[in-house]
Amino acid sequence: MKRLFSKISVNEREKLLKLLETNTLSFPKNTAVFSSTKDDAIGIILQGHAQIIRTDYNGNRTIIEELEEESIFGTIISSLNNNECEVIAKENTKVLMIDYHSIIEFQNTNYKYYNQFIKNLLEIATNIIEEKNERIEILTKKSIRDKLLEYFNIYSKKHGTRIIYLPFSYTDLADYISADRSAMSRELGYLKEEGFIKTKGRRITLLYR
Repeated sequence: MKRLFSKISVNEREKLLKLLETNTLSFPKNTAVFSSTKDDAIGIILQGHAQIIRTDYNGNRTIIEELEEESIFGTIISSLNNNECEVIAKENTKVLMIDYHSIIEFQNTNYKYYNQFIKNLLEIATNIIEEKNERIEILTKKSIRDKLLEYFNIYSKKHGTRIIYLPFSYTDLADYISADRSAMSRELGYLKEEGFIKTKGRRITLLYR
């Protein structure tokens, strides 16, 4: 919660959590998170890992968003406004839940730590929008090769390195770029043969940058 409570002391944080009537919930691996909460809640991953997954009417899965520690999600800021999307815990996950209305209807804005909290929340929401725009850039590419290379380029620029450590499995990567797993594996093989990349497990080294 470092980003969300940046510049807020531990004592002020405890006061804020009490004022906002927050709850901390735990979810076992492979269980639904958001469907167990109110639709107007904002969730913050305190510990663990979850994914926002969309399953269409044909049963096809697409990973909409990766949720690591300190990630924030909810119908207000995430793709959870339809019945096809749900949040699934990928490991035992602990989530801090805040009622959205308790934030926007809070009356006493004289608390400096509350104003700082709102500022931090807006900055995080801005980062989420940037990440969604990056995802759009990937999904608008027509070929699997171009989707993979765009994903690699975005990761490389963001982290300032030619070495990519996939935050998820190759199956999840296929879901993330909305590609068939077998077709993506073939394309990765071609990229290796042509000297674009080198792989070892989930580590991918870019040889063309």
